[in-house]
Amino acid sequence: MAKKTDAAFQQDDFVVYPTHGVGRILGTETREVGDTTLEMLVVRFEHDRMTLRVPMEKARSLGLRTLSSKKQMEQAITTLQGKARVRRTMWSRRAAEYETKIKSGDPVSIAEVVRDLHRRTNQAEQSYSERQMYQAALERLAREFAAIEKIDQEAAAMKLEDLMDAA
Repeated sequence: MAKKTDAAFQQDDFVVYPTHGVGRILGTETREVGDTTLEMLVVRFEHDRMTLRVPMEKARSLGLRTLSSKKQMEQAITTLQGKARVRRTMWSRRAAEYETKIKSGDPVSIAEVVRDLHRRTNQAEQSYSERQMYQAALERLAREFAAIEKIDQEAAAMKLEDLMDAA
């Protein structure tokens, strides 16, 4: 694997792919597809035990991005600490909206899902699917938060939940 990559994507950097979350760039490699030579960005998603090869010229259009800045993550944390939006629509419709927000890869959108599905101890019990969606959103946000803060994912998730409980 070659060391050179797109100026925005450097080997060993953490990046976010909307549908998979945080991964680390291993480098680039060249692939022959038909009569075309493609420069591929090789990204490892340790959590999913998966390696993804993304064509360099399509990386941005597919939503691959560098980690959020501290300022962007602060906006997500501010969103987390806000008041949950309680909506009286059917769960299937809310679930579809939440899924779209999680897959967007945007930390503020993911924080909205975590905030809206977070249950404090004095609140009603969640359904299994609500808990699953909450965990998926929290893990996605915690992975990016952990990479930015240089802490492990579990500590990041606990810190995020503590911030919500304190709000």
